[in-house]
Amino acid sequence: MSILQPVCVSHLLIGRAEAYGPNGEPSAIDKHPVAGPLALRATGFAGDQQGDTRHHGGLDKAIHHYPAEHYTAWRRALPELSAERFSIGGFGENVSSRGITEQNVCVGDIFAFGSATLQVTQARQPCWKLNLRFGTPQMARRVQESGRTGWYYRVLEEGTVETGEPLILRERPLPDWPLAKLLHYLYSEPLDRRALCAIAALTPLASTWRQLAETRLRTGQVEAWTRRLETPAHM
Repeated sequence: MSILQPVCVSHLLIGRAEAYGPNGEPSAIDKHPVAGPLALRATGFAGDQQGDTRHHGGLDKAIHHYPAEHYTAWRRALPELSAERFSIGGFGENVSSRGITEQNVCVGDIFAFGSATLQVTQARQPCWKLNLRFGTPQMARRVQESGRTGWYYRVLEEGTVETGEPLILRERPLPDWPLAKLLHYLYSEPLDRRALCAIAALTPLASTWRQLAETRLRTGQVEAWTRRLETPAHM
């Protein structure tokens, strides 16, 4: 895999938690672009929130990056939906850019961004809130099956960042593990024992994903996805 050239960040986005789900479940998926310098701390951008801190946010999921080029693919795949739904920020991302996707970013990649330093920790596991966001009940499952999930960073060094600044790849400790490969074994060949052993040993990978691989190895079973992917019924 060739080394990435610097990638210009076109948008930085933040949002506040609000009631979103059918039973008032909170979410901060509605992110909006911000201009000017933005402080980046260990838990994410200043002013950004997460509605469900059990499944979102935290040190290993401080920032969500979603490639802008995926929106074009979604418009083509789902022409029956309003094109306006597929605009930057639609997936609740904090960072948007072109030129970097799950195909050419690897687990553990370390980037300089402004005065901060980031490390790729995991791909996104889509949840049912995307079904509501895009107005189609199978959207989360479509995202999972497509591999167009986006990914998360942990913040190795806090700093200040700004739209228009580049993400510069500094280190690639795991060049054999692009996120597309990780997603393949997570969802398409989920019980490949050789791959699961390798995933469990990927030190830069988020601990929850390494534990997931270990659990599959121990039980020989794949965890249920229904609760994550299907919108809950109104109570």
